[in-house]
Amino acid sequence: FVLQKVEAFQMVGGQNPDTTTRDHTARATWSRAWSAATTVELSAGFERIGSLLVPEETSIGPFLLFSRDLGSIGPGGDIPIDRTQNFYRTAARLRQGRGDHNVTLGYEASRRQVNGYDSLDHRGMFSFRSDFGRDAVANLLWGTPSSYSLGLGHVHRGFRDWTLNVYLGDEWRLTPKLSMTTGLRFQPVTRPREVDNLSTIPYASDWNNVAGTLGFAYRLPAQWGVLRTAYGLHYGEIFPATFLQLRANPPGNIHVTVQAPYMPNPLRDFKPSDLTPNARTSIYQLASDLKTPYVHQYSFAWQLSLPKAAALELGYTGSRSHKLLTMWYLNRARPVPGIPLTTATINERRPDPGYYNVHHIHNGSRGYFDAAKATFRLPRWAGFTLDASYWFSKAIDLGANYTNTASGRDGRATRSPTDFDFQNEMRGLSDFDQPHALQWTLNYATPSLAGRNPWLRRLFGSWQVSSIVLLKSGTPFSVESGADSPGYGNVDGSGGDTPNLVDRSVLGRSIDHPDTSVSRLPLSAFAFFGPGETRGNLGRNTFRKDGVANINAGLSKRWSVGNERTLLLRAESLNFFNHPQFSEPGSDMVSHNFAQITNTLNDGRTFRFTLQFDF
Repeated sequence: FVLQKVEAFQMVGGQNPDTTTRDHTARATWSRAWSAATTVELSAGFERIGSLLVPEETSIGPFLLFSRDLGSIGPGGDIPIDRTQNFYRTAARLRQGRGDHNVTLGYEASRRQVNGYDSLDHRGMFSFRSDFGRDAVANLLWGTPSSYSLGLGHVHRGFRDWTLNVYLGDEWRLTPKLSMTTGLRFQPVTRPREVDNLSTIPYASDWNNVAGTLGFAYRLPAQWGVLRTAYGLHYGEIFPATFLQLRANPPGNIHVTVQAPYMPNPLRDFKPSDLTPNARTSIYQLASDLKTPYVHQYSFAWQLSLPKAAALELGYTGSRSHKLLTMWYLNRARPVPGIPLTTATINERRPDPGYYNVHHIHNGSRGYFDAAKATFRLPRWAGFTLDASYWFSKAIDLGANYTNTASGRDGRATRSPTDFDFQNEMRGLSDFDQPHALQWTLNYATPSLAGRNPWLRRLFGSWQVSSIVLLKSGTPFSVESGADSPGYGNVDGSGGDTPNLVDRSVLGRSIDHPDTSVSRLPLSAFAFFGPGETRGNLGRNTFRKDGVANINAGLSKRWSVGNERTLLLRAESLNFFNHPQFSEPGSDMVSHNFAQITNTLNDGRTFRFTLQFDF
């Protein structure tokens, strides 16, 4: 049983919620070896996770969301949360060795219950963008938000679903030099069900999830080492965060959006009929053919033996992920003759007047990853040990990667500049793409000074010096026009607009230092497009922020101070050279901080000293 209460740390009053977490876990396992070759394990378990997140007492009422000028003010629109998840699990596994085979057969069945209250803008949310000829900060000071969203209704829900894994595997030694590993897995996922029928899941259970794995290892003659290759098909899941969004849909709830609201009373123009269960609303729309995402993974490695017990390993790994979850923003405003293209008229110009935003969640993205890696290991030479690796990789996707839940921040991250050609609009480097990476771990043991003066030997002999060095490319980021108003964007009610690129020489640059960021990313290299136009010609994730250049170091020595007693002295430093990793620059063209780097991503240099006596 674990109980944890966190009083939120506040840089701004009410910024973060107070959190209480209760975790109960119980498991029983029975194991028996029926013979030297056969073992059986049975287990059953229960886990209960309770989460209570409430606004801190100094929090303002609504949530204030900004473009990239600022983060936000107040805890997010999903606060308060009072949710409990129960997991019931049972599993069995049989292992048997028979000749050259080592067979494993097993299953795991899991019952999940999700109960509780999750808000969805029920405190209200004001969105401030660069609009009305001002940036987002100026609009906050003027009290002129671009939009106001409010959820109304009952959002307590209880969802239930089952998952099942049945698997069979075999490790087969075909010859003294060749072995093969095979596996087969059946992983059906049932459709969640709401216990009170307050929300209906539109997609069916997924019973087609059959996956397989195959791997080979072959020992080459003499010092030519070992070859290994493998392939696997793996399935993910449809997350609770994904289907929980249905709680905000009618008839039990409505979610209203007001454009260019009057901030003291954003609903002043609403009639009582505008807030009934049948009133106009934003909706979350799960595709009726929603399926479990899956990935093909494959790898190849060649490990060579070298002199001095050194080893060189050359490898490749790749993956193709399909049916990744993504959220598309539909029902955006269109140009309509006779209606001015302004923020205030967005709701008048939506194609379907029965709704505001339509958040369509489906299997809309794919991901591609390829990486080559070289590793050199030197176990011991003249007191040195070395383990060094270099990676070259590339990751691209269609807006959502394999971690995307199509909810909250994940949903906003997949928002396309337009709603005409989502996949081509969003195709680009993955947010985590880092093409070059180099890491080495180096240890050195100073000579023991055996035969020297005892005091010299004790003071200067057998010190351990170590360092870990990590160098990585920076991750990509996008430049956006930053606004959705006349003179700046297409005024469709959704952010993520990209500008026109007029100076192609800046494309692909790393913006990695505050002294040079403005000159390397000049505002003059980009141009706004006008109201009614769909988007600019600049793609997604076309620039890079600062990379990683980190060195950690350690120094230690152990002395024997008697029978079975030792004294250890150790000094360690993280980020030994105090090298900053700068965050991305301001990337909204209409913001005053465009191209300026104002923060770092890593901590400064730290030291830690340890004196330890063992007896």
